[in-house]
Amino acid sequence: MILDVIHLMGASWMDPQWWLDHFGQQFFWVSAGIIFAECGLFFPFLPGDTLLFALGLFISGGKLDVVPGGHGVDLVAALVILSIAAFLGNVVGYEIGRKLGPPLFERDGRILKKKYFDQTTAFFDKHGNKALVIGRFVPIVRTFITVVAGVSRMERRRFFTWSAVGAVLWAAGLTLLGYFLG
Repeated sequence: MILDVIHLMGASWMDPQWWLDHFGQQFFWVSAGIIFAECGLFFPFLPGDTLLFALGLFISGGKLDVVPGGHGVDLVAALVILSIAAFLGNVVGYEIGRKLGPPLFERDGRILKKKYFDQTTAFFDKHGNKALVIGRFVPIVRTFITVVAGVSRMERRRFFTWSAVGAVLWAAGLTLLGYFLG
């Protein structure tokens, strides 16, 4: 069903200019919602990286006004809002993983074996900080790593800290890259 919707929309939906043309000045807020959904709600096909870069380009070119009749989007406010959207998306994905994890962990099924959860927990104990930060820059990993961190019961404080670092580096970094290249 999702693929049918994507097919009906055509390839143009991956073009940020299409988003700006269809949503106008609401493009910024739609983009923040997409960033949130991609980071926490299992939508790895959403164009998060492209949107962040394009937002930077559009902000530098003065194509976006959050307030009608305003003077463009404030870059600092945009960076903060996009970083918060990315972080909150991760938190939702993490909490979903924590809720779904225990029933899956208790079962020792054919596909999801207890030893896989033990291995994942060991991986996060050793590499979790780097995985959360670097994983931000890989679309499919960005979507699922938060759930895996929740399933493996990564400590919340550690998760929140490194997820925040990754969110700021990713959201602000790509937006600034687009801004300065614009």
